Amino acid sequence: MKAMRISDLAKAGKVGVETVRFYQRKGLLQVPRGDAPGGRHYGPDDLRRLRYVKQAQTAGFTLAEIAELIDLDRTDDRPRARDMARERIAALDEQIAQLTAARASLAKLASDCARGGEGPCPILAAFA
Repeated sequence: MKAMRISDLAKAGKVGVETVRFYQRKGLLQVPRGDAPGGRHYGPDDLRRLRYVKQAQTAGFTLAEIAELIDLDRTDDRPRARDMARERIAALDEQIAQLTAARASLAKLASDCARGGEGPCPILAAFA
């Protein structure tokens, strides 16, 4: 893979250029030296790190947690990484429970509204 400009890195990582810069300001991505011909260039390691950050975000980790995961990778602190994963799983389980309850409530409202009857639709009245 040839060296990439920031726009190429962003495109390959499926993010915007400002996202790359934001991650750099947060210390999640390195700022390459600007002494290469044509300015700063990024390599395959930068793209791997960018994808790592995005995948960790998709799993629900915060940027601070992602920074910690990056540090843990350097020290191979498996117990802490496992703890973080377990904490994330517990948080996801809680979100799933909340979404499941919200879905059930909305499904009941939709069913009640479909039956017709007197008064306003239960869906509209539920959010008043």
